[in-house]
Amino acid sequence: MLKNYLTLIAIGLIWGSQFVFQEISLEGFSPVWVGTLRAILGALTLIVICKIMGIRGASKQWSLFALIGLLEAAIPFVLVPWAQQNLTSSIAAILMGTLPFYALLLSPVFIKGATISKGNTVSVIVGFSGLLILFSPELSSNTGAINLVSSAAIIVAAVCFAIALLLLNRVRDEHPLIVARNVLCMASIQLLFIAFLTAPITTVKPSASSMFSLIYLGVLCAGVVYYLYMMSIKNAGAVFTSMTNYLVPAVGVLIGVLLADESVQTTTWLALVVILSALFINQTLAKSR
Repeated sequence: MLKNYLTLIAIGLIWGSQFVFQEISLEGFSPVWVGTLRAILGALTLIVICKIMGIRGASKQWSLFALIGLLEAAIPFVLVPWAQQNLTSSIAAILMGTLPFYALLLSPVFIKGATISKGNTVSVIVGFSGLLILFSPELSSNTGAINLVSSAAIIVAAVCFAIALLLLNRVRDEHPLIVARNVLCMASIQLLFIAFLTAPITTVKPSASSMFSLIYLGVLCAGVVYYLYMMSIKNAGAVFTSMTNYLVPAVGVLIGVLLADESVQTTTWLALVVILSALFINQTLAKSR
């Protein structure tokens, strides 16, 4: 059980740091190209790691990998940046935080024999409460109307993520590194096609800082973390892994505060405690069951 916690915390730390580097990378690349190049660099990283470790794939489920890549990366990488143009980061994070609910509700549909357990239900509700606590100061000061179309786009992206998570359970007898590599390879091809259609290459004007940030996003926030993500799904299940959507915003806020040398609000610490409690509830009740 400790291994599951450590894996999820590592994912939270790496993905939580992406917000800072993503902001810098956008100075030289459009959102679509950031997503595309990030996926390509992540796929190349995993290809190299697989070569070094001598791990070879046995599965021929390329149609399944293509579908997961479409739902996990291609669609969300286009919808989320577009929607965030009209939404605050807190609203976007809360809407993405509904992902575990979709993973929980859809698990009996996509996973044979899966049931909606008490542990999963309680932990998902507690985790979402932590997300609301985290962004409560910003939400209370936000008096503007919420764009419904952009909100719907974020929800569609969250549903796509949830279905992709559940479909990963259909990949059998395959090393998590190979699964991560294959999904990112298929997503890279799809995103490259989308990028050339929607954002001309002439719009790319990279600087040294934006290039470094993009490499960080690709190698760590796509390559390494995707392996950890697949390993977490294999060991702890899709619903537990989907709770990274609660942990990542909290870590992102903390990293932003540390870099800006600002004081941490009480609500941030409280939210982190509530989110970690949700993870503990999920694993404890799952183990007792």
